[in-house]
Amino acid sequence: MPESCYSRHTKFFCLRYEQYSLRCGALAQYTPCSTVHGGPAYSKKSFLQKRQGSLVPLPPLPKPRPSSLLSPQPELGWGGCLGLAIEREQHGRDSGELRRLLNSLECKQDEYAKSMILHSITRCVYLLESEASACTNDDITLVGSMLDDKDNSVKIQALNTLKAFSGIRKFRLKIQEHSIKVLELISTIWDSELHIAGLRLLNNLPLPDFAHPQLRRVMPALMEILQSDYILAQVQAARLLSNLAQKNDLLYDILNCQVHSNFLDLFQSTQPGSLLLEVLVFAEWLSEGRSSPHYHAVKWHYNEQSVHEALFGDDSRLADRLLALVIHPEEDVQIQACKVIVSLQCPQDVGVQPSFPPSHSCFNNAE
Repeated sequence: MPESCYSRHTKFFCLRYEQYSLRCGALAQYTPCSTVHGGPAYSKKSFLQKRQGSLVPLPPLPKPRPSSLLSPQPELGWGGCLGLAIEREQHGRDSGELRRLLNSLECKQDEYAKSMILHSITRCVYLLESEASACTNDDITLVGSMLDDKDNSVKIQALNTLKAFSGIRKFRLKIQEHSIKVLELISTIWDSELHIAGLRLLNNLPLPDFAHPQLRRVMPALMEILQSDYILAQVQAARLLSNLAQKNDLLYDILNCQVHSNFLDLFQSTQPGSLLLEVLVFAEWLSEGRSSPHYHAVKWHYNEQSVHEALFGDDSRLADRLLALVIHPEEDVQIQACKVIVSLQCPQDVGVQPSFPPSHSCFNNAE
């Protein structure tokens, strides 16, 4: 091929590539993965968007349907629409994409369409900051109403959308109003993806005092999630329980909550480091709380299969678990295990005896 002809072809393809990059460079691609624990689970395939110097992962897509079953939904605007909306926002212009999606949510839709609309709203909230900040409490109420939908996938997407809006300070009080409903969902529906979405939302909000009675009622469900075999849900449950353990009026309800006989398996060194770190933080808050003068002033009685007996009872093997974690490969786990040991050996109230008998002391052979 002559050099001049080759040059023209090269310039043509470079120009087309630049046009494509401008329109679609900000889009994320998703790939569905297999179901997990009987519920749909979808993995993120490279959708991490930079925002204010941090990486913000977005929630998974709802379960896809065959294209033959879907009616055209132009308002969902996946490809160029969201890319152009991001480009307009970068130039200080309001694209109206988020408002259009919220308006379409008010119309009568089937379950799959509602899930897709909610997922698109979640993406827009993360990516279109100015448009998300311009939303109102009525929009939060609209999204919250989707928690009453009969379809679990709609509930999960609504929880993800509320989680996205909770990053905007002015909406937090309004979202808190749905905390009772969220607690009800995670305690009555055994779905791992719903548990993750609901717990992530609760962990991103300061729980109001009016939710404490409901928290007492769902404590057994939270313990069951913590002892389940789904790591992501366990991590979120441990994180929420750590926050609740810092509430004086909830501490006894946590310590007296019944657990399985193998509860200490959560502290085995074979567990993932992310889970070990969270359960160790949880154990430290419980240890410090039960040793405080305020809590120790009352004589408490615990069930035989309670959290208290599993962790701090005379027959507990927590000391052995902690000693094994001191040499864990992950440094964060080592440090947190040492913190738990210190909290057990040095109670805040000098009148409180350490949980470990002298023969089990972690510091007998070390200074």
